[in-house]
Amino acid sequence: MVNNAPGLNFLEIIIQSGQNGALTPTLRAKMLAFAKDITQNMPIHPEEDKNTELKEYMDYQRRLDHERLIYHSLDHAKSELQEHLQEAMGDPEKIKPFLEQAFPISRRFADADTLMLMLRKLLNGHNSTNNWYRMNSYYHAVVYESMKGFIKIYNRLLREAPEKAEELKIAKGMEVDFDDWAYLYFQDLDFHLGRDLGYTHYPFAKRNAAILEEVEKEISGGKSREQALQAVKEQFEIDDITIDLLLDKKIGQKDLELFYTSVENPIYEYLMPAQDGRWGAVDGESLLDHAYYMGSNLKVWEWRKQEEVETVMEEIAKTQKK
Repeated sequence: MVNNAPGLNFLEIIIQSGQNGALTPTLRAKMLAFAKDITQNMPIHPEEDKNTELKEYMDYQRRLDHERLIYHSLDHAKSELQEHLQEAMGDPEKIKPFLEQAFPISRRFADADTLMLMLRKLLNGHNSTNNWYRMNSYYHAVVYESMKGFIKIYNRLLREAPEKAEELKIAKGMEVDFDDWAYLYFQDLDFHLGRDLGYTHYPFAKRNAAILEEVEKEISGGKSREQALQAVKEQFEIDDITIDLLLDKKIGQKDLELFYTSVENPIYEYLMPAQDGRWGAVDGESLLDHAYYMGSNLKVWEWRKQEEVETVMEEIAKTQKK
């Protein structure tokens, strides 16, 4: 029987059986290219010793194993999709509810079989040791939705069966903040334009709102949605593949390819040099340092809001006891 609401059962099966090598002692080097290097698990910020909140944030970052997180997210999505495909027995209507729940964006440009092919390509690229594999917006959407679904399950498992979650070796006992992860490791969320993100993703949500505002202006001036997107693409540096996705065009054969470059290619080198105050960075701060600093500010805001809510709830509880 297929579980239409993926939860603990699936992860328990993985942990017990070591399905698809999920519990091999060490996973091979992974080479999907995100906005930042996923192989670097011990980041250090030059200001963290002077800022306790920044240090707490960086300590959280150092607990994450991005390679394993991505692997388990993709493997979970592929296994769930495969199970539902088998249950559907070729009937697209039977698998439709699952696709709407698990891949609300991706299902618009790819059917179940194409999504399975994309997930296999992503896993193969992630298991590569010789190349970085760059993803287009179609693939970013699939990865985003795979990670979003898996992280919810993982965080629940961590709360309800922490010893089983620990066996996945993802975050050393910490819940994973998907909002924060997406902010750091996705270049943008343009593929989500016009749809509810379901998370704050503040910097990307702000960008998407600005794009959407300009697109609506163009449409109100008489342009079609495609013409409006083309009119603003240079201003916001939106590529043609993203525009095709936003127009709900089905993914074509040429867009199913992952573009690779040698692992020797220093594709993240531009993040390291000290900046001269551009892009909101402080003089002498690298783009990578700036990204972590901004991430910590967003995270600290979230922590403080949570503390305020908890304080209010405690006060209410105390009042009710009187």
